[in-house]
Amino acid sequence: MKFLIPFLVLFSSVASAKTLTIYTSRKEHLIKPILDLYTKETGVKFNYTTNKDGALIQRLKAEGSSTPADLLFTVDGGNLWYASTQNILEPINSQILDKNIPASFKDPKNLWFAFSLRARTIVYNPKTVKKGELSTYEDLATSKWKGRLCLRTSKKVYNQSLVAELIDTLGRKKAKKVVAGWVANTVDIFSNDTSAIKGVISGQCDAAIVNTYYYGRLLKKDPSIGVKIFWPNQNDKLGVHINVSGAGLLKYSKNKKESKKFLEWLSGGKAQALFASLNLEYPANPSVDLDPLVKSWGTFKYNKEFNLSKAGMLQKDAIKLMHEVQYK
Repeated sequence: MKFLIPFLVLFSSVASAKTLTIYTSRKEHLIKPILDLYTKETGVKFNYTTNKDGALIQRLKAEGSSTPADLLFTVDGGNLWYASTQNILEPINSQILDKNIPASFKDPKNLWFAFSLRARTIVYNPKTVKKGELSTYEDLATSKWKGRLCLRTSKKVYNQSLVAELIDTLGRKKAKKVVAGWVANTVDIFSNDTSAIKGVISGQCDAAIVNTYYYGRLLKKDPSIGVKIFWPNQNDKLGVHINVSGAGLLKYSKNKKESKKFLEWLSGGKAQALFASLNLEYPANPSVDLDPLVKSWGTFKYNKEFNLSKAGMLQKDAIKLMHEVQYK
């Protein structure tokens, strides 16, 4: 019998190991290390398919109950909200997730949970921007910023979600005035945040609105880029605009119990630290330490009452508003 027990333990471990299938818009190099770590710790293996958010959601709708997928990983609250409206996600009741993920970073019905945060804030050239010139997103719409601002295209969901929060917090009329002011002050519209930051570096403009991790990537490659970060709206309700990457359990998953366990693990300390640091983001779990580079940027306030589902609900109006002011 003393030889049989180890054999039974080994057999039980192999028999219980499962394979989870993930559809993800998060790029492979940002998710594979997490999956590899979970496999190492639990024996659970993964298949994953990467594509754009919209394509993955449409594929899931087309596959219906025949889908091989268990989990959907995507970026931006607007995309997560849209997925939650398409009858492809299933609520997760979990004390662990409820404890680890704040209410503003999960679906009100527990259809999705955020696992990393990104701040969409202001970067600037300290050689051309005087101390005290920067204050709020709204201030970038004033005449003193004429010919000094770089923006990313309005076609990107990150800007749509930012404008959605402006609509929610400021009201549509004021939000429209702000976005119109940005457009009037813009030197150029860029296809991505990295190019907008490089516009600040080169002197093409003095400031830009970008996601922090794009700034972090450039800073990691070259600490002497000469661009600094600024946290706007620290004295009002709006605060810094926060967005997320997150995941939801699929309605037709064949491995719901194991999928739930994986998401619970992902909300914990070790996984959160790795998941966020891979892209120089912020952990969704507020008890987890930041990457040293991210931590060096300092702390900021954001609107904890703004649930990212609202960004999705207001997305159509945000797009319409940007079109009205000719934000391309």
